[in-house]
Amino acid sequence: MPFASGYFKTSYREDLSLVETRTRRLFLILLSAALVAFPFIASPFLLDLSSQVFLALVGALALMLLTGFAGQISLGHAGFIAAGAYVTAILFKELSAPLWVTLPASGLVGAILGVIFGLPSLRLKGVYLALSTLAMHFIVVYFGAEYESRRDFATGIVIKPPAIGPFTIRDPVTWYFVLLFVAVVALIFSINLVRSRSGRAWVAIRDREVVAEAIGVRVRLYKLSAFVTGAVMTSVSGCLFAYYRGFVSVEAYTLFLTIQYVAMIIIGGLGSILGTILGTIFVVLLPYTIDAAGRALHVPDRLTTYMFAMQYSAFGLIMIIFLVFEPGGLVAIWTRARNYFILWPFRRKAFGRY
Repeated sequence: MPFASGYFKTSYREDLSLVETRTRRLFLILLSAALVAFPFIASPFLLDLSSQVFLALVGALALMLLTGFAGQISLGHAGFIAAGAYVTAILFKELSAPLWVTLPASGLVGAILGVIFGLPSLRLKGVYLALSTLAMHFIVVYFGAEYESRRDFATGIVIKPPAIGPFTIRDPVTWYFVLLFVAVVALIFSINLVRSRSGRAWVAIRDREVVAEAIGVRVRLYKLSAFVTGAVMTSVSGCLFAYYRGFVSVEAYTLFLTIQYVAMIIIGGLGSILGTILGTIFVVLLPYTIDAAGRALHVPDRLTTYMFAMQYSAFGLIMIIFLVFEPGGLVAIWTRARNYFILWPFRRKAFGRY
């Protein structure tokens, strides 16, 4: 069969399959083999970068479900991450709770916060909804800071490595596989969720809320479900973030963390799972790329103090560039490149032009 030939679906089972074509199956097999072999040949630095990508991907998928598919703007993402991290730290310090207690507890607290701060979405939209979620961020961070000060954890809360039965998750290779497993589970869950009734309802609400309600979509229920789903996933990622770093401090959950996650879904492409993956990889690697470029260009020592400010500026500049020149994000660039090679040597022409 020629490479450019189409793949035609003849049953509902084929239409609902996660991996649709032979080419994608082959690519998935090769990717899986590469991911399994990677930690045995990579340096500790690259292992840490990969684990950061997997960890960030869980939170980015949660924000994509909430904003990219349900259309609910949220600036409280760092607050949900902080909630999961502080629940883990408090349970560990006060009760010596293990992972199988702190992980569901973080998800439960995230669900409660999702309901409480999702209620304004029933009345508010746009910038007003964004400000209400931003208020949640400051409330969670305030209570976390109060706990630290009252318990005399002035420099933060130290957490021991988690244990699953007799095994302790401590070395980078083990963390790599644990976070890879969590990221894959979150990815499969998100893909299936957006193809379900809830996912279709979220898209209908995002596109036109009045029409969605007119055709029978329970708008209030699905808006709250979007907030709860995103909050649970984000709080679970916050729990894993606390264990992975072994340290919880209020300075780690600033508004800049929220901006990073917003950048992931905007740069990757709103409303796309693949775009979320590409955006997460891009944003996580961007600060290290800037540092590496500075070292390669032999930036003078007196200018290295401005590197962190350059990272802030880079996020803002790149987001503006994508919003203005490429609203579809990295996934749109990837789609055009893929179509070009599939159709080569023929050229795709716009409809009605000869």
